[in-house]
Amino acid sequence: MTPKLEVQIAVAKVNKYATSESGDTVEVVERPRGGMSIVMADGQRSGRSAKAISNIVVRKSIALLAEGVRDGAVARAAHDYLHAQRGGKVSAELNIVSIDLVTHTLVISRNSRCPVLLRHGDQITRLDQESNAVGIHRNTKPIINEFDLAAGMTVLAFTDGVWSAGSYMGQTIDLESLMLRTASEPSATASTLADAILQAAVDLDHGRPRDDVTVLVVKITSQAADAHYGDNIRRLAMRIPI
Repeated sequence: MTPKLEVQIAVAKVNKYATSESGDTVEVVERPRGGMSIVMADGQRSGRSAKAISNIVVRKSIALLAEGVRDGAVARAAHDYLHAQRGGKVSAELNIVSIDLVTHTLVISRNSRCPVLLRHGDQITRLDQESNAVGIHRNTKPIINEFDLAAGMTVLAFTDGVWSAGSYMGQTIDLESLMLRTASEPSATASTLADAILQAAVDLDHGRPRDDVTVLVVKITSQAADAHYGDNIRRLAMRIPI
């Protein structure tokens, strides 16, 4: 009997220091034939203008995913839409992470300079094939990776604020070590890892992030064999300081 899987999704984000609004946008949508997609966009520059750009990209992506459009086509359409709306003068980095229950796969679509890390057991794969942000170059395409769903998989995606943390002091963030260290904790959840990565990035910038910081973690675990009906309940939790 195939073990039943559980998907954990966690997002942790913080604004650039002394900026009232984050230029990063993250949204979650249910796929019409089963599964979930998480869309994360990082608008060019920061603050309100960047937020407007990332909102354009995420809104278009979410609408198409909800209609059943495939991830690769969604990323291309988001690029075309931003290019048309802003005349090819602004860009956004776009990641789409999907749990597709039709194909029973994990689909990762990248239009970003930042890599995505995939952990399975003690093995971490860095998905870092060169890709362009959406909105500028006419023939921009996403880089897509697809994997069979399995317990023990963890996806880590993030925006520039993580990737560049500490760079002005010549430091870099060791994401692989953080993933392995956090995973060794018995009670570690997707939120545990997201919080750990965000805190490490902020610490490298001495508490004053030099860019918007957003961390997305998707974790696949197996449900206990004796799980009761209550364990099939879907839950969404948020904490937003205002």
